[in-house]
Order: sequence, then structure tokens, then C-alpha cells
Amino acid sequence: MENTFALVAKTLPGFEDILAEELLAIGAENVTKLNRAVSFEADKALMYKANYCLRTALRILKPIQTFTARNELMLYKKIFEIKWHEIFGIEETFAIDAVVSGNYFTHSQYVALKVKDAIADEFRNKFGARPSVDTENPDLRINIHIENEKVTLSFDSSGDSLHKRGYRKAVDKAPMNEVLAAGLIKLTGWQCDRNFVDCMCGSATIPIEAAMLAMKIPAGYFRESYGFMRWHDFDEKLWKEVRMEADEEICDFDYEIFASDHSSKAVQIAKSNIQGAHLSHDITLSQQDMFEMTPPESPGILLINPPYGERLEEKDLVSLYKNIGDTLKHNFKGYEAWVISSNQEVLKLIGLKPSEKIEVYNGSLDCRFVKFEIFEGKYKDMKKEKARKSE
Repeated sequence: MENTFALVAKTLPGFEDILAEELLAIGAENVTKLNRAVSFEADKALMYKANYCLRTALRILKPIQTFTARNELMLYKKIFEIKWHEIFGIEETFAIDAVVSGNYFTHSQYVALKVKDAIADEFRNKFGARPSVDTENPDLRINIHIENEKVTLSFDSSGDSLHKRGYRKAVDKAPMNEVLAAGLIKLTGWQCDRNFVDCMCGSATIPIEAAMLAMKIPAGYFRESYGFMRWHDFDEKLWKEVRMEADEEICDFDYEIFASDHSSKAVQIAKSNIQGAHLSHDITLSQQDMFEMTPPESPGILLINPPYGERLEEKDLVSLYKNIGDTLKHNFKGYEAWVISSNQEVLKLIGLKPSEKIEVYNGSLDCRFVKFEIFEGKYKDMKKEKARKSE
């Protein structure tokens, strides 16, 4: 690629590997895993594509300058020295996002304020007036990342967080972040080669993300705007080409995706969101209790996000998780079942031996994403059969 530059894709903790795989798949170069982020090199077209296609990225940042600062005066001076009036106009708006760690800077909001002041003063020094701040919908979103004394100033090419896909019309209590849902699906290793079931679907984020993955619908297909669209070097023709090329990959899916919930309210919300994603013909939605349903024939994959007892009121978590275990054992033979929960004590009550356990975060909640293999016969017989097939 010619005219490449450095970019950083931000993600959720534990998703660095799958985000790196996504970046390699779309043609990114020099992909390097960081903490909650992946750095890479790309040209303008690939920056657009990363925003449009990546399922596990939260933001795509373009680092502009790196420098050292040990106090607020050094920070202010370095920011003030940048010719901001050449980057955006006085009639345009801006916003600052700051992330700080280490001993020199401890308050991100204070850092954001000092950076804002330095930019405003540079304009005022040049024109006697300053641009306005718009935290909701700025023309330029600026990211300041400080680790000890190392300051990285970046422009946010995404604008709004990329988890805001644009299809969600309504939410139930404790809706799952779309990037988290997409990442969990990828962590299961599902190759879109069998049925997918979520029988505690809530707002339907998991089944919608599964359908979009299976049908190769770009993550940003329903989204209307990105930060880079307001940059002075935005190439609308190139953007349309990138979108068209990605949209040409959309395809049919040979299996089925099933979503259900015991709550009529949740099912109504799920229906609204599924319609918002234009997937009413691709996701089979029903109101039924997991413990009474007859699942589609195996093999299949099940992914559920049951109540943890933290954000949602659940009178009897103990019986809930025991019932999940009993239902998996008796009704989901031949399935791979994945359960996410922040409540590790009740997870044990499922009563099945997990074959995999992955640490993930749902917001600030430290969760475990656990895999259970539900065998047709006895566990020992299955082990023998697997050994025989691998010989």
C-alpha cells in the first residue's frame, strides 16, 4: 500500500487477538497487539474500511503527534504550539477525549480541559476568537492518551463509538454492547456452519450480530456518519467505493438463527431491533421459556447472557442457573453451549464441566465466558470416539 500511516483500533479487554485477526483479514499491515487496542498501518481506503467493517473495534484513532510532558504547563505548551487553525476552521466544533495513567497526570477531565484551553488559545491568538466545543457531535474529535510522561495526540476517525451500529431501535434493561456481542460470537469459533441459538435474547443484540457475521453484512451497514466524513481531506468517491466493495460480499446463510425470550416485553423490543437490521426473514424470533423449548436439531451453537444478579433483578439465581444446567443436559445434546456471567458462584451451579473459560468484561463487570460441550452419550464414550477419529 502507498501513502500508509499509523492507526490504532481500540477494543474491549480480551478482544485484542480477534481484532488483530479482523485487521489482517481486511489487509492491514504491521498489525501489533497492545492493551485494549491494536496498532496497524493503512491507507485512507483501509481506514474507511476498518470503520465500516470491523466488528470488534470501538474506535479507529489516527495518531498525529507524540511528545513528552510531565506537568500541565508542558502539556499546554506542546498543544498550543500545534497550528490548529490549519487543521480545522474557527466555525467548526471540537471535543476532547482523554485517557490518563501513571504518576504525572491523574485526572482525565482536567487534562481534557487543559488541552481544550490550549487549542482555544491558539485560535484566539491568531484570530481573536475561538471555535466552540460540542461534546455530542463535533466536527473534530481529538483523543489524548497519556501514559506516564508519554503523550499521544490522535484524531478520532470514528466519531461516535463503533458499537453504535445504527440498527438498535429500542433497549431492554442492561442491553449488551454490540462490540461485546460480536466479540463473544467470534470467541466461540463459530464458522457459520451450523444453527445458532440465543434463548435469552433480550434486545436481540447477539442474534443480530450473529446474522450480520453469517451474511457478511458490514458492521457499519446501518450507520450514517463517521468522524472522518468531516475531515478536510474526506474523499467521498473513495468512501462510496469502499462501501460498495464491502457490500458486494453480503451473502445468504445456509443455516438458521433462533432468538427467543420468556419476556413478552423483551420479544417486542427484539422484534423492533431485528426489523431495524432488516433481518426479520433471517432470524426466527419467538416468545418461549428456555426451560420449555425444543431446540433445533443438533449440531448447533448456543450463546446466552443470563441475569447475573447485578444489573437485573432475579429472585432466585440459584434455581435459574441449576435449571440452565438441567436444560442443557437434557434438551441441547450435540450442542456447544456458551454462557457469559459475572457471577462465578452461580455459574458453578450449571453442574457441567466447562471445556473453556475466557475472561471478558461486560461494561465494568468482570465476567467469565464459559463453554460447555453437551454430548449425545456419556462423556467417556465421547472421549473414546474423539480419540478414535484423531488416529
